Amino acid sequence: MIHPDELRRQAGQFDVHQVGFHPIIRAYVQRLGLVELINNLIRGQMLVDPGIIVAGMIQDTFSGRSPLYHLKDFFTDQDTELLLGQPVDANDFCDHNVGRVLDRIYEAGPSRIFGEVARRAAVIFELDTRAGHWDSTSVSVWGEYNTSPDQEGSPLHITFGHSKDGHPDLKQFMISMLCVEHNIPILGDIHDGNSSDKNLNNKLLTRISKNLARHGLGEGAFTYIADAAMVTEENLACFDPVPGAAPLYFVTRLPFTYKETSRVVTEAVQASQWDEIGVQSQSRPTPKRPSASYRAFESKVELYGRTYRAIVIHSSAHDKRRQKRLEKELAEARRKLADSIATSLNNTFFCRVDAEAELARIKSLPMPFHRLEGTIEEELQYAPGRPPKQGPRKVVAHLWRIQAEIIDNADTIERKRSEAGCFVLLTNLPNEGKDAQNAEELLRTYKAQDGIERNFGFLKDPLIVNDLFLKKPERIEALGMNLLLCLLIWNLMQRQMRRHLEKNKSLIEGWDRRSTDRPTSYMMTTKFRNILILKVGQTRVLKKPLTITQQAYLKALGLTEAIFIATHPPP
Repeated sequence: MIHPDELRRQAGQFDVHQVGFHPIIRAYVQRLGLVELINNLIRGQMLVDPGIIVAGMIQDTFSGRSPLYHLKDFFTDQDTELLLGQPVDANDFCDHNVGRVLDRIYEAGPSRIFGEVARRAAVIFELDTRAGHWDSTSVSVWGEYNTSPDQEGSPLHITFGHSKDGHPDLKQFMISMLCVEHNIPILGDIHDGNSSDKNLNNKLLTRISKNLARHGLGEGAFTYIADAAMVTEENLACFDPVPGAAPLYFVTRLPFTYKETSRVVTEAVQASQWDEIGVQSQSRPTPKRPSASYRAFESKVELYGRTYRAIVIHSSAHDKRRQKRLEKELAEARRKLADSIATSLNNTFFCRVDAEAELARIKSLPMPFHRLEGTIEEELQYAPGRPPKQGPRKVVAHLWRIQAEIIDNADTIERKRSEAGCFVLLTNLPNEGKDAQNAEELLRTYKAQDGIERNFGFLKDPLIVNDLFLKKPERIEALGMNLLLCLLIWNLMQRQMRRHLEKNKSLIEGWDRRSTDRPTSYMMTTKFRNILILKVGQTRVLKKPLTITQQAYLKALGLTEAIFIATHPPP
């Protein structure tokens, strides 16, 4: 039996680190040359290179274990050389050093830095930048921030606004991004907490329309995909053709606040000449969530003096959801109408003319889904007392009552039910020629927009992004850049895995040991959660050999197990 002191002596000869999936993150950080790029963009004498601090923030963000202001705690007992590419003392990640780097990032321009990294990613990973999806979200923060949007040179204005994550009681800032294929952010900005999507769209469109190539969006035509907030006169004007410039196209959703939307939907329903598109989803349907089926009808609309293509899309999934809302709306409309005429039906009138006038009045009430069918019925009022044994009862008054029945307007309701599953895509893409897209292609282009919503889910995930509480708005803006960098790396890994599987027509183990061709980055992290590294001096070994599944994920990521034992593994 080995004496406990001998065990401690032997254990002291090596270190044990639970590195999990973090060496994979470091490999992608190195592939982007992120540390060197940030060091070049942020000049000045600092105790620790700003690129290393940013790499550390990225690793900490993915860990989901400690707030940013406890970055030093995260790297205590970590193999910093393996996670960052060079040895760094955990004390170097103290709040003071991290705060200085955040201040320098703000001075250099967070959006500019992120744009440079994203452009490098577009080249290295050969991203398809011919189309981009834009959207924005709010991120809630705690604390007091004494900034004013009217103050000259004022930084990010953190204030109350329309909360998209259900926290109207908290102050917030906004993050917007333009994402290309596989929802990879290529442009990103941090905005005031009360910013409007309509204005944010216009700012980005102005930048893009001035110089497409400068923003890494290709030298040819570019298609901008956004939600309905994009539809304003100023935003649509950004897509007017410019002589000698590459075409700038858009695909968006025309909101029902425009009369043209209802017009073309009604036109589609009445014409009933749909082009069947069928199922578009790549996800496996379930009994509770069957795949939606689509059909399309093309028309034109005129907005602000310009004519655009309008594609009415009928979705079976939208149909079911909206049918429920429509039934509630019909029931509520019937109830309100019944309440509106209740008094008139209970009243008695001493004059038939008055009763007829009242019936005419209630028939003229607003009734979008119903109509009234009514009659005037005479009611005789007899003298009090016992009726005579012979002869008729004495009539002392002739009264009049309204009898009315609420009838469903069948044509209107049927049309509404048909329209319930419809929405309208608006675009300036041609329907013939070089850049043409038909209805099915436009729908596929637009549907990729839901991927950006999953991006926002990542940015708000409490396991990914801890509660934000920084002393200065400038640092909040710099932190926003860090979140965008994390999202960039997260989606690059996911894209790499899916492209590898598609190219090799293979599958990989997913949830519940089921095979999948659509692995996610989160799925990957769970496969490497318990990786342990034994380190003796500068030599590292895996405590246990990698499993077949782990090796398959590394291959799909374009990596080898060398990333777990070497700080600069061969490409």
